[in-house]
Amino acid sequence: MAADEQRICVFDTTLRDGEQSPGASMTPAEKLLIARQLEKLGVDVIEAGFPVASDGDFKSVRLIAEEIRGTEIAAIARAIAPDIDRAWAALKKAARPRIHLFISSSDIHLKHQLKKSRVEVLAQAYAAVVRACTYTDNVEFSAMDATRTDREFLRDILEAALAAGATTINVADTVGYAVPDEFGALIAYLMKNVSGMDQAVLSVHCHDDLGLATANSLAALRNGARQVKCTINGIGERAGNAALEEVVMALQTRKDFFALRTGIRTEHIYETSCLVSRITGIPVQPNKAVVGANAFAHESGIHQDGLIKEKTTYEIMTPQSVGIPASRLTLGKHSGRHAIKERLKKLGYALTAQELDRITLLFKARADREKRISEDDLMAILREEALRVKEIRTLVDVKTAETAT
Repeated sequence: MAADEQRICVFDTTLRDGEQSPGASMTPAEKLLIARQLEKLGVDVIEAGFPVASDGDFKSVRLIAEEIRGTEIAAIARAIAPDIDRAWAALKKAARPRIHLFISSSDIHLKHQLKKSRVEVLAQAYAAVVRACTYTDNVEFSAMDATRTDREFLRDILEAALAAGATTINVADTVGYAVPDEFGALIAYLMKNVSGMDQAVLSVHCHDDLGLATANSLAALRNGARQVKCTINGIGERAGNAALEEVVMALQTRKDFFALRTGIRTEHIYETSCLVSRITGIPVQPNKAVVGANAFAHESGIHQDGLIKEKTTYEIMTPQSVGIPASRLTLGKHSGRHAIKERLKKLGYALTAQELDRITLLFKARADREKRISEDDLMAILREEALRVKEIRTLVDVKTAETAT
């Protein structure tokens, strides 16, 4: 570990924002299972739910707060007294509780949703943080829709939250509107211009509506943010959130560029991904970065050849680093002789160059007709070719015998 690497706090909101994915509702027992896994994974903060939303959410937060002792447990609350009180009632037995408050800050939200002025929202944010601080000194404040908020007002509301006692300030790209250069510049502006920011942690929460959640999160970290909010598999409201596995592995794989580190035990990423997918019923797309079925699968003959010779030719991280046992050489029409030879070798067959050429031709012909060739298919090709060779040899032997007589 380089001496100048800085530690990033990983805040996981799978159990709160992730559960807002349509159809992803979880029982308290299921949430507890995931919370245990997140603790094993090494996340710094688990956002366990929204206690005022339902009795089930309250029970989930309370259950997790009572059992999970090695990770901070957060509960989210609107910037109003009933939410704050309910959040604390669920959290109070946690070893390390955090109240996470939020209120909209953009003019479009103030006008159409809250129907309040900037002055009213500023006062409400301040009062909410003060109330939360009567319960715990670990209070996080989020400006919702921050990326569509006037910069000066955003600065003002964040300063008010800090003056009231907030220790973490979160900038939310709630609708996934930002682009990386713009978002990075916003974070740099806030780091420089928000009074008291040097005494708190600046956090970011990015949504994926334009497919930029991970890129925006990384741009923010480059510009001074030191907490990043993520979900496993990137699940969440609408198009989802920044995926924990993508942000973490980008930081680990490109330490040369970011000089940042996390406390995530990356070898548990894949099992965590599988657990969340199984419990929520949301499948992981095959081409999903880091944890997708194809993330470490190779079909192109050129790629397969390079991988057989040296894995770093086409893999920038090892599958084992995220808990996947090994890479896969997928057999298909793009596969070449080396991949076929390697697969046959694993199956216990050593072919001559001439035999391999013949099997490769038969394999390619079949692969043109079928999308994927299994090991059983390859064995069938091998058996058919062996029978054909046997028949030819038998005919040759018979003709030779007839000639001799």
